[in-house]
Amino acid sequence: MEIDIQSFDIPRLVSVYPDRSGIRWWTKAWFNNSEAGEAAIEIDRQLAIKFINENIEKDEWLEEYFPKQMEVYHNAIEQTREQILSQLNL
Repeated sequence: MEIDIQSFDIPRLVSVYPDRSGIRWWTKAWFNNSEAGEAAIEIDRQLAIKFINENIEKDEWLEEYFPKQMEVYHNAIEQTREQILSQLNL
């Protein structure tokens, strides 16, 4: 049985932005509607532009720059999926 993960997905937001001079670029992520979000990580300007132009998928980006948080995300999704499956088998 396939379960639509979108129906119980965990919100993930990611942003890229430059410093005031436009020389240094940063990425920041928010998981599960966290107000503070994760610590910003300095990134290469070319990569920021690729992300802005949607040449890099959001989850691919998050896996690269926020791997620990994405591991927690995948574990939570899998745990939820297992709970739903076990309830359906009752």
